[in-house]
Amino acid sequence: MDGFAAVDFGFAREVLQRGIAALYLVAFVSSLNQFRPLLGERGLLPAPDLLAWVAESPRRRRMLRPTLFSRLRYTDRRLAALCWAGIGLAALLVVGVPQWGPPWVPMVCFLLLWGGYMSIVSIGQTFYGFGWEMLLLEAGFLAAFLGSAEHPPPTVTIVLLWWLLFRLEFGAGMIKIRGGREWRDLTALMYHHETQPMPGPLSRQAHLLPRWFHRGEVLGNHFAQLVVPFLLFAPLLGLWIAGPVPTLIGAAAATVIILTQLWLVVTGNFAWLNWATIVLAFSGLGVAAGMLAGIRNPAPQATIPLYWIVVTSAVGALYVALSWPALRNLFAHRQLMNASFNRWQLANAYGAFGTVTKERIEWIVEGTADADPETARWSEYEFRGKPGDVNRTPRLFAPYHLRLDWLMWFLPLGHAIDDWFTALLVRLLQADASTLRLLRHDPFGGTPPRWVRVVSYRYRFTSRAEHRETRAVWVRDRRHVLVRPLGLER
Repeated sequence: MDGFAAVDFGFAREVLQRGIAALYLVAFVSSLNQFRPLLGERGLLPAPDLLAWVAESPRRRRMLRPTLFSRLRYTDRRLAALCWAGIGLAALLVVGVPQWGPPWVPMVCFLLLWGGYMSIVSIGQTFYGFGWEMLLLEAGFLAAFLGSAEHPPPTVTIVLLWWLLFRLEFGAGMIKIRGGREWRDLTALMYHHETQPMPGPLSRQAHLLPRWFHRGEVLGNHFAQLVVPFLLFAPLLGLWIAGPVPTLIGAAAATVIILTQLWLVVTGNFAWLNWATIVLAFSGLGVAAGMLAGIRNPAPQATIPLYWIVVTSAVGALYVALSWPALRNLFAHRQLMNASFNRWQLANAYGAFGTVTKERIEWIVEGTADADPETARWSEYEFRGKPGDVNRTPRLFAPYHLRLDWLMWFLPLGHAIDDWFTALLVRLLQADASTLRLLRHDPFGGTPPRWVRVVSYRYRFTSRAEHRETRAVWVRDRRHVLVRPLGLER
């Protein structure tokens, strides 16, 4: 790292730009497939209704984050066009085409991705209320200022990416330390693999590991999130201390983060959260990344154009001003989790799983074609990711985000039935085709049932002996009927 130019971070820039663009591609595909049935003109929470409500008051308009649809009337076709444009632009960046132009070309491309996806997130309501949405937006904004193959990446942008990774990891670590007792007595991961929102194919095996291993997992998590993030900034010492040691310390810190995130990838389904963290961690690898991969760093011109120094320095100054609330939040007694302090969702606060649920409660939606619900034979609707059939092994979906399945996990944690869930039951009674496509299995083959109801079950993973005997993945016991039979007037 040398003054304005991070000359050792050319390979890291390649991974950052292409990796962040790949995540945008996944995000736009996810929105293309799911936004319309969830939030479209006939969605569970229609975005046009939100925009109409916002338009009634100047105060409400100020509350809405920037979106193209505040000026351009929302239609499902326009949403689809925006998603296809985002997919195409992200694909070009993954291939690396804009990066071969001057620095302002990839800058414009990433800013278009950032603005386009923010237009979706801003009207996404609860279905887009996840921390990794703002993480992707912030990562895309910063990636815009990494430059192109003509010149080394700017030092200020690399440091800002370290600062993003620091807030992401250290913020999550502090949330856990301040959160549930299970993180302090080292028992959190004795439950988490089983009760996490969407288990993966190896979650059961992880859950069945010895208790001492789970305690070691928690200790490793605390080290990776509370100690390691500070070491990301070690390469800055290279501005004053000669030799490879500062860069190697930063690379070691980034490697620890990558390894811990890979463990989360194979044991769960957290959309693109873990993959985004892995991509961001490459900002700390520097020249070590190219050495480990057997690839030499590109040797662009060692200098950066003056206009690009001015632009990136201005972004750095902007971030200094915007970051104060997030920095203060990290050490606040009432630390906020996944909070944005400005309309543009930059310099955010991050964190996850401050508490871990001890048991898994699932709401199972059932339907019947029989006329009398009291004597009816009920069949279950199957969701793509969330547990249902006790014999079905969970699948790996990440980095793809199954938004409906995730919100189904949150339902038992609340105290009331959300409006979107009531709307979902109505759509199932109508056999709405776009809604049914969000599910794994419709027991009625696209025809409307007479009645639907919701039953609560407690789930747990089978032990090794139970699995050998029954081949089942889950054991469940029925609790009670949460929503009594509902039907439509015919």
